[in-house]
Amino acid sequence: QVQVVESGGGLVQAGGSLRLSCAASGTIFSINEIGWYRQAPGKQRELVAAFTSGGSTGYADSVKGRFTISRANAKNTVYLQMNSLKPEDTAVYYCTAELWGLDYWGQGTQVTVSS
Repeated sequence: QVQVVESGGGLVQAGGSLRLSCAASGTIFSINEIGWYRQAPGKQRELVAAFTSGGSTGYADSVKGRFTISRANAKNTVYLQMNSLKPEDTAVYYCTAELWGLDYWGQGTQVTVSS
């Protein structure tokens, strides 16, 4: 059973930065597909940034140039560096990891950007 735990959310003013962390544990295998989604109140969950199975990265258009996903040498740990935050970035951010065709989700971490 894979466990996914996020951390690093909080309250920040517009223009500020936050870094989210995600650790996936409970497996000896490297997780190839791992990334971040977010869900704002009243909206659907959307992909923010992710590593694909081929090792490349993908970003939502709304965060390109502001957010950067990276991973530690321990490949099952990823980060989301969020710069130039905007009030519309306010959401619960979820980390998800895929292993052997199963998706595992964290409990989410709240990011609130004040104007």
